[in-house]
Amino acid sequence: MSEFPRPIRLDTIGTAPRRVEISAEAAERDALKQRFGLLGIASLSAWADIVREGEAVIATGALKASVTQACVASDEPVPAELAEGFALRFVPESGEAAADEVELGARDLDEIFYTGSAIDLGEAVAQTLALALDPFPRAPGADEALRAAGVVGEEDAGPFAALKALKSKLGG
Repeated sequence: MSEFPRPIRLDTIGTAPRRVEISAEAAERDALKQRFGLLGIASLSAWADIVREGEAVIATGALKASVTQACVASDEPVPAELAEGFALRFVPESGEAAADEVELGARDLDEIFYTGSAIDLGEAVAQTLALALDPFPRAPGADEALRAAGVVGEEDAGPFAALKALKSKLGG
């Protein structure tokens, strides 16, 4: 079950766009914080215009969130304000076994499957939040912490570092 359930019944979605606004309560934000390994989620809200296209539902909107992640180098808190647009297509789950290899088109990448008589906009927003998070958050001073731990930076590793070292050996 989703930590942020916001089911919208299919029979309430028509062919004219309808605006839906959602926001996560404290307990939901805490559960999402645990799920995504965050230090905190101070706020999470979203709006979406939803419209029916046959059995599919199109949701176009945006989320806003205030999150705190842990720095990858020092574990210090890294606060972030996120504002992320989304365009999703909810389609009924077919029940057919998936092929081993599937070629995805641009429109397929934003598809979310649903079963039953409702879509879950909250779970879609939670997944969008996860994708919007910085995969390598860095606090001020992170580079110094990494150097102190013996981690070599990009400028000191790889082929360009070898060229730099060769140039200094040759007196350049």
